[in-house]
Amino acid sequence: MSQFGVSAMKRSMLLRWIIGYVIIGVSSISASIAKDTTFYEPFDSNWKGRWFVSKNGDYKGKWKYEKGQGHDDYGLVVSEKAKKYGISYNLPFVVDPNKESLTLQYDVRFQKGIDCAGAYLKFLLPKEDEAEPNEIDNETPYSIMFGADKCGSTNKVHFIFRHKNPVTQKYVEHHMKHTALVEKDRFSHVYTATIYPDTNTVKIFVDGQIAKNCDFMKPDFEPTLIPPAMIPDPTDVKPSTWDERQKIPDPNASKPKDWDEDEPRKIVDLDARKPEGWLDDEPEEIDDPDSQRPNDWNDEEDGEWEQEKIDNPKCENAPGCGPWKPPMKNNPAFKGKWSAPLIENPNYSGIWEAKKIPNPDHYQATRPHFEKIGRIGIEIWSMDEGIIFDNILITNNESFASEIRMKTWDRKIKAEKQIEDDSDDEEGSLKKFIKNPSSMKKKMFEGCYKLIDWCASYIPFMKRFKYQLIIAVKTIE
Repeated sequence: MSQFGVSAMKRSMLLRWIIGYVIIGVSSISASIAKDTTFYEPFDSNWKGRWFVSKNGDYKGKWKYEKGQGHDDYGLVVSEKAKKYGISYNLPFVVDPNKESLTLQYDVRFQKGIDCAGAYLKFLLPKEDEAEPNEIDNETPYSIMFGADKCGSTNKVHFIFRHKNPVTQKYVEHHMKHTALVEKDRFSHVYTATIYPDTNTVKIFVDGQIAKNCDFMKPDFEPTLIPPAMIPDPTDVKPSTWDERQKIPDPNASKPKDWDEDEPRKIVDLDARKPEGWLDDEPEEIDDPDSQRPNDWNDEEDGEWEQEKIDNPKCENAPGCGPWKPPMKNNPAFKGKWSAPLIENPNYSGIWEAKKIPNPDHYQATRPHFEKIGRIGIEIWSMDEGIIFDNILITNNESFASEIRMKTWDRKIKAEKQIEDDSDDEEGSLKKFIKNPSSMKKKMFEGCYKLIDWCASYIPFMKRFKYQLIIAVKTIE
């Protein structure tokens, strides 16, 4: 009888049943991924060879391929503080956000907390020069920028889209207003943006919960998509005789003869009397008798040593100590500096505004036009280390994005929170989390996940099935 109370034969039969179920699940999930997903990067194998690091000399930050703290899920990691980072991936084909709903999703974790760092993605325009696929910097043109950004007073989940004005042929960045906030803890969080071209809207989700619902054609973005039809004439000038003062000092008023500007605001209260029991000869503070000069005190280096002071205990029950002085009181004769009263300005012209003229940049549109996406990039400045990106997804199937979130992020966040909970206990530790499974079921499925990792590491063709296997086992679990 095994430690789980099941025979070796039964365990063998159960394992064969699970593997058979996994194989069936793999085929269906593989078909789902091929059908619904334009791009999915789970980082289940090293990113080198797929992602291209910027050659720009300003981007010196080193990317690493590491597990997240507390579980075996790998990701793309920002490894150094105070560096710029640039990396990109060339999509196998171009994505058009204008045709049907499009979901952009990824998860990110600030493993060591966040002080000042960008953690957003840029969905870049197709690369014209295929000979240099790894060039990315702050000037690289993008279609959409989406994701977390926290530094100082800045705390937002960006959604920015670049739109070409059909009149000027210039691009304008339109920023979502009143954005969602970045989660600042040390757990993984998943950020999702779904664009709906048929309704001209976009929804932002944080950890699967809706955070923003914005309309591209309304003032939900700054600047608005459609420029105003009329604008102030930049050549118009306010006339020199234009008077914007609504009230003015009365020119006929004069200071009263009895107005004394020299009277002070406060005067000594001559009616005050010293309280009975006031201790004039006792100081408020005295030398602390327990204070002693430190043995290592050096007068030349530290200055002349002075005994520390304490409150005088004799003053504790007295109305006061030290020389008594009468208090100050408000001066009834105080008037302050005289000024003439205000009256309505007979020459008031109102607040001047330049005349309006037709805006040469104005155009009419019923929907935005998004630039096509050919690459994904991460181009950030980070004062923090240990930021891990994972599960980057582009799909036209919103339900599939939810499925990915539930079967990847849900599992990670539970593990991360369990470890934090255990660390608060006297016996809490990573060893406790790993070595004390609550049941045979948990132990069995842990074995399945380890088996999948082993197969993906040592059987070359199994690498591409690792994620599908994990989803299948999770479904059974």
